[in-house]
Amino acid sequence: MSSVFDRKLLVVTGKGGVGKTTLSAALGLLAAERGLRTIVVEVGEQGRLRGLFGAPEPEAGAECELQDGLWNLSLDPDQALLEWLQSLGGRVSGRVLASSSTFQYFAAAAPGARELVTMVKVWELTQARRWRGRRRGYDLVVLDAPATGHALGLLGAPRTFEAIARVGPIAGQAQRLQELLQDQSRCDYLAVAHASDLAVTETLELQQRLDEQLERELRAVIVNGVLPQRFNAEELGKLAALVPDAGQGGSTGTGAPRGGGGNGDPEREAIGAALAAARAVSGRARSQHNQLARLRRRGVKTLPVPFQFSAELDLDAVRRIAGHLKSKL
Repeated sequence: MSSVFDRKLLVVTGKGGVGKTTLSAALGLLAAERGLRTIVVEVGEQGRLRGLFGAPEPEAGAECELQDGLWNLSLDPDQALLEWLQSLGGRVSGRVLASSSTFQYFAAAAPGARELVTMVKVWELTQARRWRGRRRGYDLVVLDAPATGHALGLLGAPRTFEAIARVGPIAGQAQRLQELLQDQSRCDYLAVAHASDLAVTETLELQQRLDEQLERELRAVIVNGVLPQRFNAEELGKLAALVPDAGQGGSTGTGAPRGGGGNGDPEREAIGAALAAARAVSGRARSQHNQLARLRRRGVKTLPVPFQFSAELDLDAVRRIAGHLKSKL
């Protein structure tokens, strides 16, 4: 099977707060390591990657080099709209048209207008011949898409505009973009999720909507922050035997096990607290692995990423995540 890095576009989405930007950065690092000229696109002028890599703030709408072979664009839809209008040519300049009240009304009122402009800019980044001729295209564009619902709106915009504008440059652009999104050889879709019930449910719904909208499926789900299963039932039993009166009921609000494991003995209290922590971590890990199994039962390829035990998720942590995924993508 070919690698996701053989594509022109990788769309990364999932439930909000699951680490899409972190995983998009890791994918960008892996692609650059392979010698691909790569850009990670953030939607909505977020600028998180620039801060992560310590890169200076670029001019508005400019593509920012993060390291050798890796760029970032924090995409402003208004700037993308201006570039697109200028690329269409004509006697009226793009800047004049973009500032006109008629076009502003159209952009605000037309369903999916801003989403279409955003995706057209993403398409343009994949092209060898850019709107501004001196710019180079990219071997790979990693789209750090918004959360699932908004991302599906972005992906559905080309079809919406194909139905509205059946002829002309807008219809042609929408068609080319739709072809890219449906082309298995040029575009792939990755979801990022936590191993929780809500995140997995949203991921399965995303899989269904991708099929309905684009006749495509998720290439894989990257499950972020997975805890290791450190203890099995037998090992937990042996730990509990160290505090015979601890019982099996978990811990109290103070961290000491139920059943009188403390009794004023500091050593027994420490053992009891360790047992309570072991049970809690084991229970959470078991729950996470149940959710992984839920994805696999639905035929979804899952790529677990270990929980990063660090005070701050810095660039070193992102590189560790990239190293973990290196042989799996």
